[in-house]
This record gives sequence, structure tokens and C-alpha cells, in this order.
Amino acid sequence: MGRSAFTLAAAVTAALPGAEVTGARELTTRSDERFDSAVATLADGRELAIRVADDDEAATELAAEAIALRALTTGTRAMLPFRAPEYIGETRLGEARALVTDLLPGFQIEAAHVPAGRGAAESMGAAIAAVHELPHSVVRGAGLTARSAQEGRDEIARLVDTAAATGRVPARLTVRWREAVTNDDLWRFESTVVLGGVQATSFLFDDDPARGPVVTGLLNWHALSVGDPAIDLAWLSSAPDAAADVHAAYARAAGRTPDAALEVRSRLLAELEFARWLVHGDSLRRADIVDDAAALLDALADGLQTDDLAVPETAPGGVDSAMDALGRVPVAAAAGVDTSMQTDAYHPGELWRDDARLDESARRAEDDESAHRAEVGDLETEDLSTVRSSQSAHRSAPAAPHDPAETEAATDAEGEGTPEDEAQRAARAALQRWKSSASE
Repeated sequence: MGRSAFTLAAAVTAALPGAEVTGARELTTRSDERFDSAVATLADGRELAIRVADDDEAATELAAEAIALRALTTGTRAMLPFRAPEYIGETRLGEARALVTDLLPGFQIEAAHVPAGRGAAESMGAAIAAVHELPHSVVRGAGLTARSAQEGRDEIARLVDTAAATGRVPARLTVRWREAVTNDDLWRFESTVVLGGVQATSFLFDDDPARGPVVTGLLNWHALSVGDPAIDLAWLSSAPDAAADVHAAYARAAGRTPDAALEVRSRLLAELEFARWLVHGDSLRRADIVDDAAALLDALADGLQTDDLAVPETAPGGVDSAMDALGRVPVAAAAGVDTSMQTDAYHPGELWRDDARLDESARRAEDDESAHRAEVGDLETEDLSTVRSSQSAHRSAPAAPHDPAETEAATDAEGEGTPEDEAQRAARAALQRWKSSASE
């Protein structure tokens, strides 16, 4: 750190007039080499973080973070299940810009060390989803960047072309990325509020005895915007153990239609970070950065398992989500109701007849019923309990192997009948079943 902690702490009084600084120490975590940073302790017990930019790029980032933190109103913060830094003030230390915020407690976990399963991974996925659920007005009202899916796609296309023009990108990667840009299925997504590039160290955790590490704070708001939600999941390429669980927790917490291409785009954006590093070095004419980026790109090309970024045919977790939804249906709501059409005794096509023929069948059925009552005399009703019992037993019994010869013989044994008679019997049987199920 170029400036001492005491020098930085003294600048807090300029950003927060009337503050009484009683102590100072280095900010040993969450540090970035582009900033000088320290923690100032106030007389009232509060701890504030101060960061000072070392170059113009870092100064621009601090200015953007100040705007973003001020855009997080009390109402907006109440929508988040974790804390974001509170904007305290800004000042200058010499010619350098300085930003003062409150200090959030918590510990960090490097991406490669984020464990799978409950705890950190699930909490991180839910935290990202909460940011993506914020209304777009949070960003637009602050005058921050908002990109549509097509605008994001066009920006990626320009980056790929610029990187390829350096001559340091392996041909395999250039083809892979350009095919991804032209794949329409990859870019059908709904833009959301995004942090613009979450890292594992953006999350602050507290250890919950029951749930394990839980996200209590989120840092790095300088790229707050509206854009592709995949950008906040690109870091998972560095967290192989936790990636699946973070994605799953994100999908459960997100209130939007599942995005089948989300994981594919996040992998693409992670790969393109090497291209950005290459373009950055080339623009600065820094041969060391260009060589470093080129080496990373060569290693990436050698380690690829496939040459394309294909969108899965179904959304990740689609079947699991459907089974979860099925499991949430109350058992009492479905118990005891037989909604089947019971079509095993007749051909379904016989039901769909024109009205004239159906009316004729109904009249002939009534005549047959009258004749039957005349034959049985005073018998008003029939005891169908044995029939119903036999039908129930038949439905619950496993189906016997079907023998075409037996079926044909049984048909012959029933006697001859015209197709119209068979249709009438089928219709009567269907109506009787529907009446029975309605009365039950």
C-alpha cells in the first residue's frame, strides 16, 4: 500500500465532516491492488472503509460505485436478503479520488474453495437471484447503463472481432465464439439488473450453525446495470465444485421463465475475459499483458472438451422442477377421484359422430330401455353392486398378456351385430360410466 492507514483515515474527516477518528488499520481483506485502502474507527464505534484510486481507471470505478450505492435507496435495500455498503462520502487525497463507505463484517471464500451442497453455494445463488429481481428503475433512475439482449450480443461480436484482429487468438476459439454469436437460441433472454461481473470475493459470509456459511453482504457494485444475467454467473467457471449447486439455487430463487442458455452464456463470458485481457494489453501496447493473455488463450483452446457452445434441448433442471411441483400438490386434492375416460371397452373414434346419427342412437336406446322394462314387469331397479365390484377388481388387476386369437374368438362368441348396434352399446356403456363417476 502506497499510503499509510493513518493518512487514509485522516481523509475520512473530509468525506464525513465532524467525524472523530480514533483508530486506523489496513484493510487486509477485500483489497485490490489498484486501490490504497484502510479501515478508520470512529469515536461512536463505527468502522468505515476508505479506498483511494491509484490510476484513472480505478478512479472511474470508484465514481461508478458511488453512483450505484446512492441508487440503492432504503426501499431497494429492503428487497435484498443481505447488506450492501452504505455510501458515506467522497473526497480527494491529493489528486486521487477517495470513496468512504461503511465496513461490512464477514469472511470471504475463494472461488476454488467454495464447497458444494448446502450453505455457501446455495446462499450465493439466492443472493445473485435477489439482485436480478430488482426493478430496472433502480438502474435507469440513476442514469446507469441498460443493455438489451441484442445490444449485449453486438458488444460480444465486436469484442471477438477485435481480439481476433490481434492475431493472438487460436483459430479454434475464434470459430467457437463466432458460432456462438450467430446462434439465435443463445441470445433469447430477459435482461435483468446485474452487478456486471460478480466474483467469489464479492460475497461476505457469516457462519450459521444450522445452514453453514450464509451470505450477509455483497461488495463491488461499480458495474451495476441492466444486462445479461449470465455475466454474474461467469465466475463459476473457477468454482467447479460449487457451480452446479449455485446454478440450481439461482434457478429456484429466480422469478422468471427458466433460461435454457444461461449456463452456456456464462461459460462463454468467462472465456471472453481472456479476450478482454488481450484487447486491454493490445490497446495499451503492453507486450507483457498481450503475451500473458495469449498464453491463457492457448491453454483454454487446448483444454476445451467441445468446439461449440450448444444450448441444451431442455432447460437445466426442467424435469426436477416439474417433479418438485408435482410433489407440492396436496394429496387430499387428488385422492378418491377417478378422472379416466375408461376407453378400454370401445374405440374412442366411435364417440365423435355427427349429431343426426347420435340423436338416432339415443332414440333407439330409449326404445330398447322401454322394451326391457316391459319384460321385467314390476322390477324397477337392478342391483349393480356385483357388477361394480367386478369392474373395480378388473381395474385394479394387472392386465393379462394380449392374445389376438383369443380376442377374435371372444368377438365371434358374442354374436353377430351391425356396426350401428355396436356403436349404440358403446355409447350406452360410456354414458353409464360417466354417470357413475359423476355420482361418486
